[in-house]
This record gives sequence, structure tokens and C-alpha cells, in this order.
Amino acid sequence: MAENDRVAVVTGAAQGIGRRVAEVLADRGYRLALVDLRQPVELASALRARGADALPLRADVAAPDQVAALGGAVGERFARVDVLVNNAGIALIRPAEDTALDAWRRVLDVNLTGPFLLSQVFGRAMLAAGRGSIVNVASIAGLRGIADRAAYNASKHGLVGLTRTLAAEWGGRGVRVNAVCPGWVKTEMDDAAQSSGTYVDADITGQNPMGRFATTDDIAAAVAFLADPSQSGFINGVALPVDGGWTADASWTSLRLAKR
Repeated sequence: MAENDRVAVVTGAAQGIGRRVAEVLADRGYRLALVDLRQPVELASALRARGADALPLRADVAAPDQVAALGGAVGERFARVDVLVNNAGIALIRPAEDTALDAWRRVLDVNLTGPFLLSQVFGRAMLAAGRGSIVNVASIAGLRGIADRAAYNASKHGLVGLTRTLAAEWGGRGVRVNAVCPGWVKTEMDDAAQSSGTYVDADITGQNPMGRFATTDDIAAAVAFLADPSQSGFINGVALPVDGGWTADASWTSLRLAKR
């Protein structure tokens, strides 16, 4: 199947990782449904100017009725879906003992319940067709514990678990489910986190064996790889760190820096 016959749904598409994923998939010929809390009209226009077929849609991924309506809109426009990229997510930097229950629930709703709802809606269509790929954007916070992020870490650990479970259930029916686990990425989310004074660039570059932040290109390339059955057709249920070796390196700081 040619890539220009494929349809991809990308959530959290208005900025950051989601925007770059959409651009990379558009350049590979995918038709795109672009989803965000604010309708990503500007991105859709920019992609159309590059020759892509792009549909901007507004939805709260944590709202079941809005996700159901999203499935209907995508089906009406494209009549199929081949790839779902569950990228929409929110962060919360707060000590566990100071995390309010409503804030905890909102993070879990967006980062974990949302991907579950979307996977249900679009997974049913993929299962009926006997083909498809779901790529969940998790985090190294889904593989390790990071202080002051109890809700975020729990949501991303849960997303990795959901990925593996759906891969086990659906792989034999033609639908692959994988996750990418980015390290720290230079995005608007990182700018907002740093503005609170909780860390600086050197904290990240000093910890990362490759000595830099990830870029949105790094993450988008991994997503595109896992989306494409011609490149990753027997990869199912993986949580792929795209972190420059962060989760592999147990060195202390002086030892790590001495190796550069």
C-alpha cells in the first residue's frame, strides 16, 4: 500500500512533538486528521500548502463523547484510518504530598484515559480492516521515577502498560501497538517547565550521555518508523526510548562527564 493511501490521526498536533510528527507524516504522503484542544487550523493550512490532505479537528481526548465524534468525523472524511499517534499530554510538576486530587485526575485522564478511548475508537476500525499501527507517545518518565511528577510518571507508566496489553490483544489481528519514550525535548512544554525554576538546561545535558536535549525531529522519526509496516512490520509492544541513552546510563555525574 502506498503511503499516500494511508490516513494518520495525530493528537496534540498544534505544537511541539505532535506538530513535527504531523509534518513528517505529511511529507511521507499520509493524509492527516490533526487533533488538539484548539483546532489546529494554521497547521492544516501549512500542510495543505505543501500538498498534504489535512483535516483540523478540535477535541478533548479525555471526553468520551468528543472522542466518539472525532471517530465519526475521521470516518466520514477519510473512510479509513491506518495510524493513530496518541501524542496529546499534559505535565504536572508538584511534590506528591501537594498534588491535589483533581489535578492528579486531569493528568491521568488526558495522558492515559485519552489514549485508551482513542485506541478503542480507532482500534475497532483497524481491527475490522485487519491492519493498523498505534504509536503512543509515552516518556522516559514511564520507565523511571522522576521526583515531583507523581501524576505524570504514573500516567506514562500506565501508557506503557496499555501499549503492551493492546499489543498482546491485537497483534494477531493485524494491529501493532508500540510506544516511543522521549527524553527531555526542547518544546513549549519544556519552556513552561523551566519557567517555574525547577531545572535548567545544564541539568538535562549533564545527565544525558549524548549531552543534549532531544529534538522534535528525533521523536518524529521514531514515530514514523513505528507507524510504517514496511519498516517495522514485526515490531509490536515495544517501549522505545528516544533519550540519547538516559535510561541506559547508571553512571554518577562526574563519571558520565569524564567520558565526553
